[in-house]
Amino acid sequence: MRSFTLNGVTLDIPEAALSDTLILSLETKRYEHSEANALNKHLLPGDRVLELGSGAGYLGVLAARIVGAEAVMGVEGRPDMAEAARANLARNGMEAATMIWGAAVSDSFAADHITFLVTRAFWASARVDDTAAITAPASRQVDVPALRLGDLMVRHRPTVLVVDIEGGEIDLFDRPLPDTIRLLVLEIHAKAYGKAGIKRIFDALSAAGLTYCPLGSQGDTVVFQRVE
Repeated sequence: MRSFTLNGVTLDIPEAALSDTLILSLETKRYEHSEANALNKHLLPGDRVLELGSGAGYLGVLAARIVGAEAVMGVEGRPDMAEAARANLARNGMEAATMIWGAAVSDSFAADHITFLVTRAFWASARVDDTAAITAPASRQVDVPALRLGDLMVRHRPTVLVVDIEGGEIDLFDRPLPDTIRLLVLEIHAKAYGKAGIKRIFDALSAAGLTYCPLGSQGDTVVFQRVE
């Protein structure tokens, strides 16, 4: 294990899940900094947060500081990182948060499992049908539970979605999000689906009553708010 500290959050990460680039990002405090900034600007006490693609659990801890650990649920597809995220939440006093192993999929996804590509750097691991990750060096492929977004929302009743699933977001919003979702923090992956894919996502979110919000958006991290 390697230990890192960002914004007072201690993260223990398996050596096998780290690359030189990822280590540099963690050591220079740039890891997930734009998503963290968006959450700090927008999260409110009383929110319930569902995070898809939890990685090391960093954003889950930050969210739990604002909304309470019981109001945070994370989903992580890589088996070793799901365990690491769960441990990191507990290590930082947020053991009441929920961490689930599995890959988030659209409600139209038919199978109960999906093949997941495990890369050297955990932040590039993704479903094998998401082209963003296929070019990354992979150590192995594993079958993981397919977790439909609608089922996750029924279970947790979130008001806020945080999504970073390396291209898997392309079809995630083809069915409208419920009116209870007031905020979405999303990392887009243009290399996976290009301009047409970005338009597809933005159009779907607009049709669901969500609009782009400049406050907290930065680079590939975009924030959407519900139009009142």
